[in-house]
Amino acid sequence: METLHRRFSPFTLLIISINGMIGSAWLFVPLYAAKIAGSCAIIAWLIGGTATALIALTFAELSVLFPVAGGTAQIPKISHGAFTSFILSWIAWLSALTMAPIEVQAVLQYASTYFTSLTYIVNGVPLLTGIGFVWATALMLLFCIINIVSFKGLERFNLVLFTFKVLVIFLTIFTLIKVSFHPENFIGLSSSVSFSGWQAILSAVASGGVAFAFTGFKHGVELAGEAKKMKISIPLAIVGSVVCCLILYLGLQIAFIGALHPENLKQGWQHLSFAGDVGPFAGLAAGLGIVWLLKLLYIDATVSPSGAGLIYVTSTARILYAMSVLGYLPKFLTYLNNQKFPVAAIMVNFLLGMFLFLPLPGWQAMVGFLVSGMVISYAIGPIALLSLRLDLPNEKRFFKLPAPTLLCLLAFYFCNLIGYWTGWDTIYKLAIAIAIGLGFFVLACVRGKMREGSLGLKSVRWVLPYLGGLVLISYLGAFGGKNIIPFGWDFLVIGIFSVIMLYLAVINRSRASIEEMAQYSHAAMHVTEETPQLCCPHS
Repeated sequence: METLHRRFSPFTLLIISINGMIGSAWLFVPLYAAKIAGSCAIIAWLIGGTATALIALTFAELSVLFPVAGGTAQIPKISHGAFTSFILSWIAWLSALTMAPIEVQAVLQYASTYFTSLTYIVNGVPLLTGIGFVWATALMLLFCIINIVSFKGLERFNLVLFTFKVLVIFLTIFTLIKVSFHPENFIGLSSSVSFSGWQAILSAVASGGVAFAFTGFKHGVELAGEAKKMKISIPLAIVGSVVCCLILYLGLQIAFIGALHPENLKQGWQHLSFAGDVGPFAGLAAGLGIVWLLKLLYIDATVSPSGAGLIYVTSTARILYAMSVLGYLPKFLTYLNNQKFPVAAIMVNFLLGMFLFLPLPGWQAMVGFLVSGMVISYAIGPIALLSLRLDLPNEKRFFKLPAPTLLCLLAFYFCNLIGYWTGWDTIYKLAIAIAIGLGFFVLACVRGKMREGSLGLKSVRWVLPYLGGLVLISYLGAFGGKNIIPFGWDFLVIGIFSVIMLYLAVINRSRASIEEMAQYSHAAMHVTEETPQLCCPHS
């Protein structure tokens, strides 16, 4: 079977992760988070960034130990077998699949300020017109072509986009603070001590887009199989990108809140709006008469989401590629072109991604679905780390998380909380998508594409109770559910649930595959920079 090559240097992988993280989020989230939580949106960023950094640390250890392509699919296969691997990679792939359409939606939503034929408003939500859908198709195809044609072209284009949009962010922060800064807008931070204040903050983390803004750290996980100098590049990309972006996002949120004229807040934060709600920073620049910044922001409104969309086409294809390698999906998805890019996976993602403009219209609707699925797929990080610490206690780890039991429990708890905060309306849609995925797993088993011994069916003991429990708690909870579990008590319920599920997941790991895991780790860690990356020791 054809294999991918190690091609990404530490700097390149870090830039890819940051570029993938800084997309449409910085253009929209400061507004949406402020409308939900007011000035307390700053606290939402700190919570979201801290939680993501903790989760990222678990993946940093795992991805250095097993630097493979499509780690979301392959790492759970090592620790828990095919059933867990398929379910979590299916969820992660569906979530990541929405990213390129989200970024295209953001580009067109901003562009509609000048080109009104691109979108129309239904119940306050910008939807694509026929012309808008044509442009969405063209942009999606462009991302695919850049990913397929040339690695050097992808690397250079990524660097140019990164440099431009980070420069624009710095200029935006410093200009707004210098021209218009109202300290009185931050008085509302004291409201965070109330129950309603905290509920608003946590809603901003999930449905306001804060958690969405940090999803790019997974690029380092999916591309670990193509990383050079793995001991440096993988932790740097996975954890370093979260820290760098948290600093940028905090600066943007502070600048945004401070730049608002107090008159704009007289009717409350929830009524804060700009022309069509398509450009909060552009709206501020226009209102303050900063014409040069306004023009720069509208250029960046195309560049930033485009850069993130480009990178998600890259990493999402690796998940699909890994799922095909493992036998979950048809074998043609492992096809590579002369540049050793998974071209078949890229094109299938393009075709399926276009359909997402239909059932999930609007930027915020897409974000809620993505966050709920992505954080559930994050759960394998702390679970697999504890499992592999038990099964491979003597394996040399070049990146090692301290106090693993405590930190993994906290990371797992944060995963479940953020998923719960996205609300019942999003969770039940995700549950339907998971049910469809189970059908594909059964089909793969019937087709005989997976060895019976590697199915890991005892994972049913924790995977199904885990997913079912999340759905039930969401249905009974205070975030769009029946409010039978009121806000405040839901923290305790999810805490107890997390302890039980983490214990069940670890004791139901694939202990029989210890020899295979050791061989897998040895094979991955001894790949040279010039040698093709091994997908698994048996491939």
